[in-house]
Amino acid sequence: MIRIREAVVAGPFYPAGVAALLLAVSMLAASLTAADDAARFAAERAVLVDELAAYGRLEPPPGKPGFDERVLRALREVERHRFVPQDVQAEAYANRPLPIGHGQTISQPYIVALMTELVAPRPGDRVLEIGTGSGYQAAVLAKLVDAVYSIEIIEPLAQQAQERLARLGYDNVSTRLGDGYFGWEEQAPFDAIVVTAAASHVPPPLIAQLKPGGRMVIPVGGRFAVQYLLLVEKTAAGEIVTRQVTAVRFVPLTGEH
Repeated sequence: MIRIREAVVAGPFYPAGVAALLLAVSMLAASLTAADDAARFAAERAVLVDELAAYGRLEPPPGKPGFDERVLRALREVERHRFVPQDVQAEAYANRPLPIGHGQTISQPYIVALMTELVAPRPGDRVLEIGTGSGYQAAVLAKLVDAVYSIEIIEPLAQQAQERLARLGYDNVSTRLGDGYFGWEEQAPFDAIVVTAAASHVPPPLIAQLKPGGRMVIPVGGRFAVQYLLLVEKTAAGEIVTRQVTAVRFVPLTGEH
């Protein structure tokens, strides 16, 4: 009996030298594509920051002639496209919020610049952020202060942000999973607090964890009501002064409170 063996076709066969050449060409093409993408993103980021600088001169933050150059420089350095899902990376430098999954968004760059400006971050400061999200606001703050502590209540986002910030080298950002309403008492007090989700009121634990002389920025209002960005300042004597800055729209602050 004659037995015929079936041939298994795994693909085209190339001599070792040709295979190595094809691999090298493929790697070079991928490298060139990555370089093109990096250049395009850098150009788009520069245009965005120029737009923010111009808008800041037309509609400056309260008490300021425009956005501080340190804030604008941080926005130039932080690569927003690395903090959004791949399917919306092409829109990373549009001046608008973008979805990041789990019903959450990455804030509009103008709002990130405004909130950062309002808390007046300084070298040596310790800042608390409520609502890590993708980690973008934390990364911007990390360029300006000594240490950032960020809390996220949605576990997958908290894990992704922690891994992303570590991979990108933001070693001065500490993150944790938890209910941001109660702050991070073990690391308090803070020179500044940035809340990136709308609360129905200013959480008392956050006021308690703010240093005298410190500033907090927080959106206040319901999901279907008008929300306002509030600047909360604690005087050296411990008195609380609040100022309404502008109307905004944020996802709600969630938790057991």
